[in-house]
This record gives sequence, structure tokens and C-alpha cells, in this order.
Amino acid sequence: MKLNIAEEVKALNSMTVGELRERYREFFGEESWASNKGFLRKRIVWRIQALAEGDLSERARRRAEELANDADLRIRPPKQFPASAMPEGRTVVRQFSPSHDRRLPMPGTVLTRQYRGEMVMVTILDGGFEYEGQVYRSLTAVAGAITGTHWNGFHFFGLRDKGAAR
Repeated sequence: MKLNIAEEVKALNSMTVGELRERYREFFGEESWASNKGFLRKRIVWRIQALAEGDLSERARRRAEELANDADLRIRPPKQFPASAMPEGRTVVRQFSPSHDRRLPMPGTVLTRQYRGEMVMVTILDGGFEYEGQVYRSLTAVAGAITGTHWNGFHFFGLRDKGAAR
């Protein structure tokens, strides 16, 4: 089967999805699950070139099979199991979505700052900030308690860029 690649590609550009799917069936010997014109065109052009110019060498094909066997490939993401279907004592992995301000480090982190010769330590909690045994709702409230004046809490503790202390 002698193919003129340029003419074949030109003809593919003017085909409808139905015609491309029919052409796909001719070249691959199976139905296509795709209905995307661009995808079908690319796959058919690849096949035309492989038939006209030659396919992968046997060595390259073996290496590709080795790589595919070593890879943990999934076509679809795994289905999520309901919590009731999980056996007791089994670890459940979930997506973590922090509920606190993204500029802050993780809860449990201790912020430290030297202020007027004393080391100030504030622990970040899930629902606030602990300073000297008292819980505050915001870093600004903590900074106010420390200084006695209004301060921006992020500025006072050097938290300017998404949790990076400077």
C-alpha cells in the first residue's frame, strides 16, 4: 500500500468526525472511542507515517514494553471507597485542605520574635494563636497584647509571603 503522506494529511483536514472515525477503523482495524477531530487526525497521521516510513525498531519496541511493565499506569483514577467499606484499623488517605490562612505556617508551628530584649513565642493553633497561656483569634490581637499598640500581626512576626518567615 503506497501512501502519499502530504495528500493523506490534507484530506484528513477536511473530514468530519464520522469520516475520521471510519478512516481510523481502516488504519487500525478497530473502532475509535474518541470523537475529537484533532485527536483522531493525529492518531491517523501517526499511523500513516508509520506505514510509509517504517514503525519502531524491534529494540525500541522491547524497551517500551519494559518501561510499561515497570510503570504503575492507570487510565482512570481509582474510585473512592465509602468510609464504611474500609476495614478497621486501616489508614485512610485524604486530600489535605488547610482551613487556616495560607500565609501562616501549619498549626503547631511556634513563631518567635525578639521584642524589647525578650524572646516572644506564639504557637499557631487550628482556631487561633496561643501566647503566654491565652488564646487569641488573630495575630494582630497577639501583636497588640505584646506591644500595647495596634500592629499588623503578619508584619510584626515577619510573615509577608505565604507562610515564609523573613
